[in-house]
Amino acid sequence: MNCETCQLKELVVEPLEIRDVLRCILHTIVFHRALGLVRPKDVDCELFEITYVQCGDAELERKIDEKIDLFIGWVEKHPNKKSQVCLSFYEVRNKQATWMFSNKTERLYWEQWYINLHVINTKTHGKSHNSKAPINPGDNALEESSSRRASLESALHEVLFQIIKFVNEKKDHIPSVTNSEVISFPYEITTPR
Repeated sequence: MNCETCQLKELVVEPLEIRDVLRCILHTIVFHRALGLVRPKDVDCELFEITYVQCGDAELERKIDEKIDLFIGWVEKHPNKKSQVCLSFYEVRNKQATWMFSNKTERLYWEQWYINLHVINTKTHGKSHNSKAPINPGDNALEESSSRRASLESALHEVLFQIIKFVNEKKDHIPSVTNSEVISFPYEITTPR
């Protein structure tokens, strides 16, 4: 079975923006791959002028938030690093028994999404490129922060369109749906350790 992969455009985010960005991206992907009965729920980002759709499943929201919390915990220990969150969809199949009594299952991954984030701490990025002295923290810093946030919002829009383009073009690798759960296939979200 082929495993399709999608490397999403890298986003430069501040620690405060991680939760909003990852919720938006992860829920958008899951919504488009939730082949069961969903109750669409529009959600407005807290920090950006972006609305995305969730599946309306409390358990799914809880699992996604848990993984985001793990990622944020990792970022706190490893500041100013590039990192990746991976959302994988797979099927579980029984593996052919090699011994008489072994009954093992295997995961057959059919799709993986790589969310690339470069987490920056604005306190270390608020310095002039030519000197070690901080720039005027007044209007200039506020303008730079506002400009950076607008740039991130634009890049997040691009990532959302990248997701929609991928899900519309790549369908042949999706296995047959055998149940009516909201998320018809097992999935996992992996973060750096």
